[in-house]
Amino acid sequence: MEILEAYDLTGSLRAAAKLAGCDHKTVAHWVTQRELAAGVTPVAERSRPAMSGLVAAKIDELVERSGGRIRADVAHDKLVAIGYDGSSRTTRRWVAEAKRQWRREHGRRTRPWIPEPGLWMQWDYGDGPVIDGRKVVLFCAWLAWSRYRVVVPLWDKTLPSVVMGLDRAFRLFDGVPTYALTDNEKTVSVDHVAGIAVRNPQIIAVGHHYGVSIQTCVPADPQSKGGSEATVKIAKADLVSTDHNLRPAYRSMGELQDACDRWMSDVNTRKHRSTHEPPVIRLAEEHERLHRVPKRPHTVVFGETRKVSWQSTVSVGSAVYSVPHELVDQRVWVRAVGDELIVVGTDGPAGAREVARHALTTPGRPSIQDDHYPPRPAGALERRPRAHSQDEKQFLQIGPGAERWLRRAAAEGTPRLRRKLAEAVDLSKLHGVEPVNRALESCANACRFADGDLARILAHQHQRDGGELVPFPTRGEDSSLQASTKAWEGFGA
Repeated sequence: MEILEAYDLTGSLRAAAKLAGCDHKTVAHWVTQRELAAGVTPVAERSRPAMSGLVAAKIDELVERSGGRIRADVAHDKLVAIGYDGSSRTTRRWVAEAKRQWRREHGRRTRPWIPEPGLWMQWDYGDGPVIDGRKVVLFCAWLAWSRYRVVVPLWDKTLPSVVMGLDRAFRLFDGVPTYALTDNEKTVSVDHVAGIAVRNPQIIAVGHHYGVSIQTCVPADPQSKGGSEATVKIAKADLVSTDHNLRPAYRSMGELQDACDRWMSDVNTRKHRSTHEPPVIRLAEEHERLHRVPKRPHTVVFGETRKVSWQSTVSVGSAVYSVPHELVDQRVWVRAVGDELIVVGTDGPAGAREVARHALTTPGRPSIQDDHYPPRPAGALERRPRAHSQDEKQFLQIGPGAERWLRRAAAEGTPRLRRKLAEAVDLSKLHGVEPVNRALESCANACRFADGDLARILAHQHQRDGGELVPFPTRGEDSSLQASTKAWEGFGA
C-alpha cells in the first residue's frame, strides 16, 4: 500500500521507488497488478515520441532493400541527408524494431536436422599455426550423428593434401559415411552452372575409391554445415598459439600432430552437450552403418612411386632426396609442386601422410635432412670405452680419469696394458677411488704409462700433509721429461 500511495503521489515509477525504498520495477509490478484487478489495461509510464510516417517508411525501405542488414548509423546518415533532425538514439531504436519486424516476415526458418547414423560427415579448413615461417592448414572433419571430431594438420589445401586429410579422417573414423559435405573449393567444385556445382573429376575418382558421395553446401552459407564450422572454431582456439591459451609455438609438424592427437582424445572422450554421451561411445554404435575403409589409400594424385633405398633415399630425375629411415624398402609417392618435392607414405594404419618435403635439386647435389636418420654412432675420435670383462668394468668404474688414461695409453701403444689396469684397480682398493682417479688423470696428461708411473705419481700427490694433492708437472716447450740421451752414445760409431 505504501508503494501504491507513493506512485499516486508522484506519478513516476522511479520517484515512487525512491520514496518507498524499493526498485522501480517493483513499483511497476504492483501498479500493473492493481490495474489488472480493476479491469483496466495497463499502460506504459510514458510513450516514446513517435517518428513521423515519412521517416518510418524510409527506415522500412532501407531495411527491406538491405535484407535486414543495414547498420543504424548508416541509416541515420541517410535520414539526416533528407532532413531528419532527430537523435541517433531514436534512429537505433526504430531500425532495431524494423529489423525485428523484417525477420519475423522474411527470416530464415529451418527445421531441426536429425542426422542418421553412418550417413553424413562434414569437413572444412582452418588457419593453423606458423611452422618454420609457413602457415599450416587444419583439416577439420566431423561425423554428424556421433559428433566425432578429427583434426589433421596439412601444409596446404592442394588436392593431394585434401585426399590425405580425407584418408586419415576415414581411418580415424574406422569407416566411411555415405555423404561428405564441404565448401565449394576448386579441389571439389570447378564451376557453377545455374546454381548447380560442377564437380572436379579427380575428387569424383576419390569418392568412387572410398565409396563416398562428395557434396557441397550453398556458397557463402556457413549455416548449412555448422558442425564442421564449430569444429574449426574449437580447434583453432585450442591448437593455434595465441595470448589466450598461452600455448608455445610449434617447432615441427610432428609436435603439431601430437597436439592434434591429444586434442582429439580429449574432445571425443568427454560428454557432448547435445547427446549427453561421449562421441567415442556413439562412434562405436555408428560403425555398424559405416562402409569399410579400403586397405590402400587413393594414390592417383600422389605422383610417381619410388622404392626407398637402404640409405633412406629416393631418386627423382637422377637427383637424390632423403626420407625417414623407418621407410627403408617401402614404396612411397613423390610429386613436384612448384619448386618443392613432396614425398607421401601410404603404408601403416595411419594411411597416407606426407613424410618429407625438399627443395628441388639437381643430379650430383643430394638433398639430405639430418632428422630423417637416427643418431649417428660415435666415430673413431668420439668412441668411448665399453667394458667386456669384470676387470675392465672395475677399472672404468674408477672415474673419468681412468677412461682418459685408457684412451691415451692405447693411442700410445703402451705394452702390458691389461696388467696395468689390474694394478690401478688394486691401488684404488688400497688408497681409495678418488686419489687413483686423479693420479690416472695426471698420468694421461703427462703421457706417463711406464711400469710404476702410476704408483710414483700417486705417492707424489700425497707428499703434503693433510692429503693435499700436488699436481704433477706436465711437459712444456722449454723442458723435457726424458731421462737422458746416454743410450744414444756410440750411435753410428
